Amino acid sequence: MITFKHVSKVYEDGTKAVDDVDLEIKDGEFFVFIGPSGCGKTTTLKLINRLHEVTDGDLYIHDKRVIDHNIHELRWNIGYVLQQIALFPHMTIAENISIVPELKAWKKEDIKNRVDELLELVGLEPETYRNRKPSELSGGQQQRVGVARALAADPPIILMDEPFSALDPLSREQLQEDFLRLKEKIKKTIVFVTHDMSEALKIGDRICLMKDGKVVQVGTPEDFIKRPKNEFVKSFIGDQQSVLDLSLKEFIQQGSVHIPIEGSETIDAEATISDALEKLRYHDGVRIIENDIQIGVITRQSVVSFLYEQNKERRVMMR
Repeated sequence: MITFKHVSKVYEDGTKAVDDVDLEIKDGEFFVFIGPSGCGKTTTLKLINRLHEVTDGDLYIHDKRVIDHNIHELRWNIGYVLQQIALFPHMTIAENISIVPELKAWKKEDIKNRVDELLELVGLEPETYRNRKPSELSGGQQQRVGVARALAADPPIILMDEPFSALDPLSREQLQEDFLRLKEKIKKTIVFVTHDMSEALKIGDRICLMKDGKVVQVGTPEDFIKRPKNEFVKSFIGDQQSVLDLSLKEFIQQGSVHIPIEGSETIDAEATISDALEKLRYHDGVRIIENDIQIGVITRQSVVSFLYEQNKERRVMMR
């Protein structure tokens, strides 16, 4: 879907913001760029819709270089959600969502139906919110409208630049949960930027950690938890080992999910979360067995959510 081939971005003052990035983002994947401030993650994102232009190398969307796309058509076909939201204050919510469909000359009835469909999708009642102005909405509600606007013309790619970081912790966590459910419905390729490793672990299919414009490690949340590439990665994700060493019996008491799964793959309740992650590299879910009886189920998402909650508790205790 999106391919970076030795891509670099150098500004006029000589600053190299992106340095020889070589990676592929798969069709339908939720891909997260993360790293410290100034690492190049946002610049890398903006190269995709040509808000910044590539200096060296080639960037492709569906095997066509982005530089060869008509820039207006390129941006019409890429949804973009910002941290600042940037809704037009003088327009209603419906008018804000309608901008790209109107530019594409959609029929009025089709636009109205699409607005109502998207408001429902992001959890806002159309009759209640359609004719309101942005100033009448909370920050979390405005961000939901921002997501709806990005989806309005049904683009195959959505770019999200730290969309939840300006929200209060409760609104941020609620939007994370809602977006996890939403991404299963919309089936888009989503490229997401964040500085919060817990957020990346929670929502990403794969994560790219950057430093000084370079890619340090690309992998699944499990790869980062179990197989950090170097000390920088370890320090960025924090110490997870004490959590990974918990037995699955303890995990069930604190955070297991009890959902039906297919397949016969099992693991003993005395094994650790770390042991289970090895099995979850090859299976969607594993049944936890004690004395030949299933006492719970462990999945990739349940582990990542559990680690997220543990990290959140540690951050609170450290304040």
